[in-house]
Amino acid sequence: MNTIPTDIKTLVVKIGTSLLTGAQGFDGRTMEAVGQELAELKRTRGLNVLIVSSGAIGCGMDVLGMKERPRLLPIKQAVAAVGQSRLMHYYETLLRTYGHGIKTAQILLSAADLDSRQGYLNVRNTTKALFEMDGVIPVVNENDSVAIEELRFGDNDTLAAKVAAKIDADLLIILCDVDGLYDRNPARHKDAQPIPHVAQVTEEIEALADDTVTETTVGGMKTKLAAAKIACATGLTMVIANGRRPGIVNDVLAGRGPMTVFGRKPGPMPHRKRWIAFGRTTQGTVQVDDGARKALVDGGKSLLAAGITDIQGSFGVGAAVRIVDAARKKIARGLVNYSSEDLLRIKGHRSHEIQSILGRKDFDEVVHRDNLVIL
Repeated sequence: MNTIPTDIKTLVVKIGTSLLTGAQGFDGRTMEAVGQELAELKRTRGLNVLIVSSGAIGCGMDVLGMKERPRLLPIKQAVAAVGQSRLMHYYETLLRTYGHGIKTAQILLSAADLDSRQGYLNVRNTTKALFEMDGVIPVVNENDSVAIEELRFGDNDTLAAKVAAKIDADLLIILCDVDGLYDRNPARHKDAQPIPHVAQVTEEIEALADDTVTETTVGGMKTKLAAAKIACATGLTMVIANGRRPGIVNDVLAGRGPMTVFGRKPGPMPHRKRWIAFGRTTQGTVQVDDGARKALVDGGKSLLAAGITDIQGSFGVGAAVRIVDAARKKIARGLVNYSSEDLLRIKGHRSHEIQSILGRKDFDEVVHRDNLVIL
């Protein structure tokens, strides 16, 4: 059975859009209740607390009197720009009030900020420095006002998991409008049963999730399960819980009340591997045969050209790529030693043949095991 860590020093809490939206638009009651809890934890227990908050577009819609979520990217960016200042004003006011002077810091991120190793480390170092300052709670959001679709995290669940992994958090709490993961959609099935513990996010577990369908939210339970995969792979405990329950954060920390706790791998993933697995934006896909899949997953081997059956996308040397098996199931991510153009020529060939095909052989491996992460 999975349990909540008892020696928590760094806590990340994600507050979803569904908790910040009511019948009349933006609704700050949940933000106020959760913010009060977090400010108290920061003040009395000295925890490193980081908030990942949705709601910029929802706040902007409220300010502008919009009833439907915009679909065109420039309009979404503009609405987010309007809403972001109001969202941060709310956080600054409530944390200062309930935390007796606790200060806020805003961190806006796009996926591009994590693409380079240096950028990845800069975000981590900035957050660590904020934790070392007296009485500061950082609030993180995706930079919706400038991020283009190709460089988006896609949802704040994924953003929360990546940030939590990056800063060595001990616990990630994703707050939404349900008590956790159910064996079926509770909105459609009254007899749905909550699942208190998930040891591993399998295909069967993923099949239980239904996407949220509202005008002001992005994602749903599927994105939360994707976040759980990231969190658990890096050795981080993650919880899904209902943010509308009074005292929910303290209840989670005490291990009481309804929630779903996701298991974690026994050893933390090295930070460079985390960057390869979850930091960089993938530029293409490399498909491998069954023999290569076994060598990678079971044998801990490097990826060789002989095991590659197909290449998709255009990418250069050093790019991050997805590695999929014969059924196109994603099994790994890695940094390639050859461009997509070269891989199309050498796929299926032995390493000793690369020289004669390309006129050079830079590496025996297409992806060295040190630059490879099994998912």
